[in-house]
Amino acid sequence: MKHIFYIVLVILAFTSCQEKKIGYVDNTTLINEIQEKKDLETKFQGKQEAFKKKTDSISQAFQLEVQQTQITAQKSSQKKAQELIGGLQQKQQLLQQQVQFEEQQITLAFQGEIDSLIIKVKDFVKDYGKTNGYTYILGTSDGASSVLYGTDENNLTQTILEALDTEYKK
Repeated sequence: MKHIFYIVLVILAFTSCQEKKIGYVDNTTLINEIQEKKDLETKFQGKQEAFKKKTDSISQAFQLEVQQTQITAQKSSQKKAQELIGGLQQKQQLLQQQVQFEEQQITLAFQGEIDSLIIKVKDFVKDYGKTNGYTYILGTSDGASSVLYGTDENNLTQTILEALDTEYKK
């Protein structure tokens, strides 16, 4: 009976002494430096530029309409001039609403894609940890530093970044 107790004690000592494999990643660097995010930003910059050109064009056309309406209003009766100005104000409000709506749609689409990318990165890190025998992979960033110290050999940021980019290129 005494021997069984000692054997159990030795087994517990060995299993509790097993070293846990721990790594960490810099979340900010990981998200901001992966190629997929850079490509998303480029894609949405293109959309923003096209949107800006469109709104500039609409704005110029509206300014011409304002000038023409002012000329017409000067030649018209006061009642007719007020109707023309009122129509312009209404059109301006509709244009502003349309611009705000489209701008919001672009922003929401970009945010949705970024959110999906963050989920993809988290899942990738989780799978990387399981595949490579890590007990923990911690995340840190400038805003929320959960890792106050870690050796360079435990910093997996560059390794995971390269693996994510390799997978993205496939």
